[in-house]
Amino acid sequence: MRLLVVEDEPGIVAFLRQGLTEEGFAVDVATDGEAAVDFALSAPYDVIILDLILPRKDGLEVCGELRRRGLATPILMLTARGTVDDRVQGLYAGADDYLVKPFAFPELLARLRALLRRPASALPAVLKVGDLSLDPGARRAERAGALIDLTPREFSLLELFMRHPGQVLTRTRIAEHIWNFDFCCQSNVVDVYVSYLRRKIDAGFQTKLVHTVRGVGYKMEVPSGR
Repeated sequence: MRLLVVEDEPGIVAFLRQGLTEEGFAVDVATDGEAAVDFALSAPYDVIILDLILPRKDGLEVCGELRRRGLATPILMLTARGTVDDRVQGLYAGADDYLVKPFAFPELLARLRALLRRPASALPAVLKVGDLSLDPGARRAERAGALIDLTPREFSLLELFMRHPGQVLTRTRIAEHIWNFDFCCQSNVVDVYVSYLRRKIDAGFQTKLVHTVRGVGYKMEVPSGR
């Protein structure tokens, strides 16, 4: 999953980038409000973490502008202001949740996971494709009841596939959601990670779930008749 962090304090940026990357998220960073709008409208982010006090445009302005321009991406607003009025302002501007600084990283992570579940509310909390199941909240994947050991990046890739069963995902779309702007689109890293994932979820099973769509990308589905 791909996140946009909008924060101008270098220490907080470094803390968030390291923690979120270790959890398997792709992280882009904008350090002022105008850059935040540009980033948010140029790439498909799964969640935006938005500080309230920013140079050039504050978080309320950024949030309001993004909503007026039709962006529905969940927004988690961060701020040192913890009054009820401040929280209400943020929510009225279009934020989906609000976290007061200083915060514990596990709480931030839990709120992100909750926001990631919201846009896919029609999907169950545990995603299933055939005999493969994925619990994003518990970070647990199983096939036919056997636990699958995944790296954070592999987990993010599997989650992307399972949130779009039967859909063909191009290499570009996969890269946009799993890696950040530093990713080189000419690299074969997408194919390499799909290969890693296949070994872990398809090896030893007669029914293969990850399929190559030649010249386009990949999709996950149970073959018809199975």
